[in-house]
Amino acid sequence: MFVDIDHASLDMAASSLPGDQPIFMLNLLRYRDEALYPDKSELPACSGRDAYYTRYVPTFRKVAIPQGVTPTWLGSVGALLVAAQGEAWHDAAIVRYPGLRDLSSHRLELRLPA
Repeated sequence: MFVDIDHASLDMAASSLPGDQPIFMLNLLRYRDEALYPDKSELPACSGRDAYYTRYVPTFRKVAIPQGVTPTWLGSVGALLVAAQGEAWHDAAIVRYPGLRDLSSHRLELRLPA
């Protein structure tokens, strides 16, 4: 399941968070056995995990770091202490955005394939 941030959620956050303080976003990652692309891809087939680490992460870093967006932590989920029944996450990532404005412009204007 893919969950994205919408305008209403950003507006609600903007009403209670200062726009000039760093925002740390927790990304919970679950991978498919085989990466799924919306259009027929010329890329060789690979697992979702391989696609994330070898395709998405390097591209994200090239685009995000010059904007002051920095991945701060990425690691495997060993066990879930609090989760809905049946939920399972393979990895988690924490990304630091300079401010809420940076988060909203990055999430809504830049769409990278996962």
